[in-house]
Amino acid sequence: MKNLIILIAITLLISSCSENKNARKPEKQVTTEIKSTTNSELMGKKLNEYVRVPLTTDLSKLTDKEKKMIPLLIKAAQTMDELFWYEAYGDKNALLNSIKDKNTRDFIKLNYSPWDRLDNNTPIISSVKKKRLGANFYPKNMTKEEFEKSTLVDKDSLYTFIERNDKGELIAIGYNQKFNKQLRKTSQYLLEAAEFAENKGLKKYLLARSKALLNDDYLQSDNLWMDMKTNHLDIVIGPIETYEDQLFGYKAAHEAYVLVKDMEWSKKLAHFVTFLPELQKNLPVDAKYKAEKPGTKSDLNAYDAIYYSGESNSGGKTIAINLPNDERVQL
Repeated sequence: MKNLIILIAITLLISSCSENKNARKPEKQVTTEIKSTTNSELMGKKLNEYVRVPLTTDLSKLTDKEKKMIPLLIKAAQTMDELFWYEAYGDKNALLNSIKDKNTRDFIKLNYSPWDRLDNNTPIISSVKKKRLGANFYPKNMTKEEFEKSTLVDKDSLYTFIERNDKGELIAIGYNQKFNKQLRKTSQYLLEAAEFAENKGLKKYLLARSKALLNDDYLQSDNLWMDMKTNHLDIVIGPIETYEDQLFGYKAAHEAYVLVKDMEWSKKLAHFVTFLPELQKNLPVDAKYKAEKPGTKSDLNAYDAIYYSGESNSGGKTIAINLPNDERVQL
């Protein structure tokens, strides 16, 4: 198996929604157009379960061109916020504009939805029902049976929304169609960043990823990402994980990480990759679960995360990733 495991140096529960490290004072309860199930004081306490943590790294080891790449990579990543909001809930602005209480609004922003992600997706406001298992990837009135009986092409694709046409029939809409405007913007930022890339592997990856965002074919860019070894900068961007789709686990949600590789620690971690086959051999499980053999060509790297967006920034924060998920790349 060929995988890249990234260990990200960052505290698990952080948020870009907390105002400072001091306890947030509860605000006076105000009337909202959408009645909250909890009061402002409770929302304040919920917010204080998270801590704002600055994401820092040593830029002195980067070249001038690499430093110029970082703002462009962050701009590319920022688009993932809008896309994930739509995938998780739908109309972000309509929801936030209907809520007057600041604490409630901030807590919803932190969760990228009106459901508390660290409390089993409990509704944050009373007007919102239980979160749908399929999030916003499928029609609200679609049943599992209807989907399973459908002969719709690409219905189980990682990169399609399932919607209804004017006749009420199920149709599949590619991400590159649904988010065409936003993804063109993201793609352009990656192209601009590639112009400054001195590392050949990183340049090839950025060019391929910018193209993949527009055609929903990520195989080439995933392979090029795996081939990178000496790059100081990295960006994981696009529809990656399928956790948001609790109905079938088919649909990947958009996210991004902008990363600076810790070259010293990555070199130390590389030593442990050689132990993977032996570690699997000694696992206390039946042999049938060990049929897929781990390779020693996998990479184990450590990075400083300097920007999160989309699914990776919702609720608790990811501290490690094991990618790509595409089995064609893993084998």
